[in-house]
Amino acid sequence: MKHSTLTHLPDSFGRPLRDLRISVTDRCNFRCPYCMPAEIFGENYSFLPRPEILTFEETVRLARLFATLGVRKIRITGGEPLLRASLPSLIAALAGIGGIEDMTLTTNGYLLAAKAAALKESGLDRVTVSLDSLDSDIFQLMSGGRFDPQMVLDAIDVAAAVGLSPIKINCVVQRGLNDDGIVDLARQFRGSGHVIRFIEFMDVGTLNDWDMKHVVGADEILERINERFPLEELPPNCPGEVAKRYRYLDGSGEIGVISSVSKPFCGYCTRARLSTEGSLVNCLFASSGTDLKTPMLAGAGDEELLAIIKAAWSRRSDRYSEERFDRRELLDDEAAGQRIQMYQIGG
Repeated sequence: MKHSTLTHLPDSFGRPLRDLRISVTDRCNFRCPYCMPAEIFGENYSFLPRPEILTFEETVRLARLFATLGVRKIRITGGEPLLRASLPSLIAALAGIGGIEDMTLTTNGYLLAAKAAALKESGLDRVTVSLDSLDSDIFQLMSGGRFDPQMVLDAIDVAAAVGLSPIKINCVVQRGLNDDGIVDLARQFRGSGHVIRFIEFMDVGTLNDWDMKHVVGADEILERINERFPLEELPPNCPGEVAKRYRYLDGSGEIGVISSVSKPFCGYCTRARLSTEGSLVNCLFASSGTDLKTPMLAGAGDEELLAIIKAAWSRRSDRYSEERFDRRELLDDEAAGQRIQMYQIGG
């Protein structure tokens, strides 16, 4: 484990900078309707050209600066991050940064089995795998008609075998689509040592046709599981953890519930996001970010870049989910209509 002297950098609400999510590609081989709907992202969709994407060297340089400001955890995201060529070399460089204590990656699982060993060898600690249903028809509906859930289950087994654990499995729950499978997913991973996390359907971006009627709230999710497998709440693993933890009373493991809609947790959010093209984004629901790539290309030194990052985080006042909750509606003002899309900043 690496350590360095860390600066505590609070935002305007006193929230420290602790977690950095790095989107390494805007491309994905799935077409999940809540992120990259197939009717918009068709075969001819133009993703970012290579020159506009942060290089590995640029990414590592920025990550080192974030580490000096208090970042201890890095998560690699996309798009689908495993589509990025030579990704293990980037992970190795990031894992070697002083102060970084946890290197993780979120994936849809399609390429995970083939790449798991190399990822572990490069210094990756853990993976989070998306799995919205065990039912093949529903899975294909929620992945854009692609692949099969068994492929994801097999990849989880391979990842666990090489030591990328404990594995977290994320399920985005949508009423009338996959909510009937909540208990089945809980049952699947009971006793496995993995943690299934149920995520309320969120209004990230502007492309997923979000409506409150499609949201299954955390209380309902817990009630359904608790009726079959009794639960009790656990304390968080660390400050800023977004998932509420619950253990099975019979000792067969735990689950998590992420309640951004019904019980927002903006007040202790410690996450910054680095977009594929090099913008610092302070909130999942942000309408814009702070460009870091342009000053880098113009020759900015580390101190200049640090000043830009510090200024952007220090004035951070984002609390979209709490504001939406207070108003009990989608915030549909001008800024909301321009929100950054999930595939650009990795959820």
